[in-house]
Amino acid sequence: MKNTASRKPCLALMGEFSAGKSTLANLLIGSDPLPVQVVATQLPPVRISHGDDPAYAVDLDGQKHDVDLHSLGEFDLDQIAYLQIFCTEDILLQCDLLDMPGISDPNMSSDVWERMIDDADGVLWCSHATQAWRQSEAAVWAEMPESLRQHSLLLLTRIDKLQTESDRARVLNRVKRETAGLFAGVLPISLLLATQEQSDYAVWQQSGAEEFAAQLIQLLAGLNGAAPDAETDLPADALRLPGLEVPAGLKPEVAQPEMPAVPRVLPRRIRQDGPKSPRPPAE
Repeated sequence: MKNTASRKPCLALMGEFSAGKSTLANLLIGSDPLPVQVVATQLPPVRISHGDDPAYAVDLDGQKHDVDLHSLGEFDLDQIAYLQIFCTEDILLQCDLLDMPGISDPNMSSDVWERMIDDADGVLWCSHATQAWRQSEAAVWAEMPESLRQHSLLLLTRIDKLQTESDRARVLNRVKRETAGLFAGVLPISLLLATQEQSDYAVWQQSGAEEFAAQLIQLLAGLNGAAPDAETDLPADALRLPGLEVPAGLKPEVAQPEMPAVPRVLPRRIRQDGPKSPRPPAE
């Protein structure tokens, strides 16, 4: 069911239930755009686009309906294809985000997300590092359009739950071997660490968020017109959060290949003149 409201590429956030998709969405857009009571509700796919328009729901026939996010109980969510909401973070100038339900949610038919997959131009797939790349995940990904592979990243979330570097390396090497050719990159990341520690550059690096930012910027550049395999060594300033000091000389600026302008894609969570955004709850 193609969404014609935006011609920008669309990145779907996918993975098994409780793999970190909501925390990833919070990291990308700096806050949770849904009311607390909505987050706790069983939802159809949620498409997030740039703007400040009122939210609406699109039913299975493609008809739009005004919706009060505080009163979703008035709708038969089984008849809703997706919810469309808006916010003004910079990343949404480059792409829409499509937050999918968990593929393994026993209370929701796979039809709910399968009918929306054609909207996706790429996928950010979350897989819990302690159970990384389960057979059920591999089976679902094998059924996805092959065109998504070069525009998708596999994130091994909660990598901090693996206590030793050798354990992390072992899991990462196994998953890379098992998914060879299926993703543009496989990245370990602690999403909670990245969202919670917003003033310490060393912790930001340790969380894996900087490497993720670099690959995400490349991914968006490719989807917005640059060659998908263009070599890029982005300067530190393009990756860091505003207000987060990067040690001088850590990432020297280099000449960049010509590509469409890509604004900073990480959330504006640190303000020099204001408090941090509230921390998201753990999934």
